[in-house]
Amino acid sequence: MILKDIPNDLRFTKSHEWVRMVQDAPNGAVEIGISEHAQSALGDLVFVEVPEAGRNLKAGEAGAVVESVKAASDVYSPVSGKVIAGNGELAAQPELVNQDPYGKGWLFRVQTNSPVDAPALMNAAEYAQYLAEEAN
Repeated sequence: MILKDIPNDLRFTKSHEWVRMVQDAPNGAVEIGISEHAQSALGDLVFVEVPEAGRNLKAGEAGAVVESVKAASDVYSPVSGKVIAGNGELAAQPELVNQDPYGKGWLFRVQTNSPVDAPALMNAAEYAQYLAEEAN
């Protein structure tokens, strides 16, 4: 994984979720998805289940499920808060996560008071280093 492939505006978890502040949204709104590395490891996605708006999630709690021909995997929320939207396009087009994991393949949005620069979250450079160490 080359650092230039990892967007600098994202923060990452060790379980390969990402979080970003949502522009033009209410204060504290963040978007959550899975990394390029995670979608690549899963392979072609055939099903995505996103949480319904109004659900409260705690940081580290499973919020969504992604399923490929290989395996099903929980997606954990990197922050605590209330789900304000799930990406409804993924029901008909789960492959969007494979095609554009940092864009149209976002999974859900959360209204949060948690800082996206929390120590538990890695920036792009730290995540690239983590991937390099994990590969060895």
